[in-house]
Amino acid sequence: MEFFRIKKDIPFMKHALIFNAISFLTFALAVFFLLTRGLHLSVEFTGGTVMEVAYVQPAELSKVRETVAALGYPDVQVQTFGSARDVMIRLPVQKDVTSAQQSERVLTALKAADPEVTLRRTEFVGPQVGEELVHGGLMALGMVVLGIVIYLAFRFEWKFGVAAIIANLHDVVIILGFFAFFQWEFSLSVLAAVLAVLGYSVNESVVIFDRIREAFRKYRKMTTHEVIDHAITSTMSRTIITHASTEAMVLSMFFFGGPSLHYFALALTIGILFGIYSSVFVAAAIAMWLGVKREDLIKTNTKKDGDPNDPNAGATV
Repeated sequence: MEFFRIKKDIPFMKHALIFNAISFLTFALAVFFLLTRGLHLSVEFTGGTVMEVAYVQPAELSKVRETVAALGYPDVQVQTFGSARDVMIRLPVQKDVTSAQQSERVLTALKAADPEVTLRRTEFVGPQVGEELVHGGLMALGMVVLGIVIYLAFRFEWKFGVAAIIANLHDVVIILGFFAFFQWEFSLSVLAAVLAVLGYSVNESVVIFDRIREAFRKYRKMTTHEVIDHAITSTMSRTIITHASTEAMVLSMFFFGGPSLHYFALALTIGILFGIYSSVFVAAAIAMWLGVKREDLIKTNTKKDGDPNDPNAGATV
């Protein structure tokens, strides 16, 4: 489905150097902030105290969050589990304060707001769990990257695999750079969003690469620059429809999903916006500079019995 069609190819590759210069600058800034500021990791990574409390009536999470935040926990995680009356609270580690002291202070504040609240369970999650989560997250990211490269190398050509992974890892680092610069809390849900963005961006790259392969087969007199420009231009309508509808859903989570989905939706929003840029412009430009050509995607054969004047003779696809 297309809402519109651009009849004249846009010369994107004419400005490929500018696109990649902007990409490199943004990437460098993201790495700088990651190294200087670091990520503000959540309790799931750093360790802390987990409390489970029960209310007689369905709990108002916003009030619970405000009560706990007033004690000096601005990024506290508050969520229901099991039922609307059961609430889980995750508290970060504080220096010179034990887990028992933390839970006692929080319970006292909650009882001041609602005397009928009761403590079900309190538990200290050590940093060892956080280390395991970090290791598992990095392993997941590494396996995704390896799988993408292998998939694209088999489906298209290794140059496309390298180009796609460079462009899409650029998206991941930029998301992390935003979280480091603004010191937004980095939790497991944000990590899930980062991995989702990686797969989402790869899907866009595959569409572009598939159009490039089709253009190489169809327009034999076009240069590589012209083929890539035509492929990107022909997917503009699809790109706008797909990303606009996805972003509408993500923004609804951002504005109406509450604090538990806030950073998840924020990471997706950043990833989608930069994913459009990198998949459409950066990945194609890198593939071009790696020297992709028609012969890489279309194997040719010289047939003994065939008409030498037949333009299709000897071409196998």
